[in-house]
Amino acid sequence: MDATIYYNPSCSKSRHALETLREAGAEVNVVEYLTDTPSKDELRKLFASAGLTARDAIRTGEPEYARLGLDDADDEALLEAMVAHPSLIQRPLVVTEGAVVMARTKESIDAMIRGLSAHE
Repeated sequence: MDATIYYNPSCSKSRHALETLREAGAEVNVVEYLTDTPSKDELRKLFASAGLTARDAIRTGEPEYARLGLDDADDEALLEAMVAHPSLIQRPLVVTEGAVVMARTKESIDAMIRGLSAHE
C-alpha cells in the first residue's frame, strides 16, 4: 500500500492523517508542500481527481487570502495564488491508487483508508 500526503507538520489534521495512513500499513511519501510546492498544473490535477475546484481547496481564513483579495478570483487566479503562497492550499491532501482525498473529516479519512484497502 502506497500513499502520498501533502502535509504541513504544524497542522493537526495532517498529523492525524499521516498517523492513520501509517497505522493502516501504508508506505507514505510525505510532501511538505510549504517548501516543496506543487505546480499549478499538479494542483489542478490533484483537485480534479479529488472532485474539488480550486475554490473548494483554498484556505479562505489565511491572511494572504484577504490581502490578495481572492473572494471574486477565478480558479486560475486561485491556483496561481496557491503556488505563490502555499499556505493557502487546504490540507491534508492524500493520494492513493484508489483515490485522491482531502482528508479533513472522519468520513474523508475513512474514504482514504478504503482507497488503500482497494489496492492491497
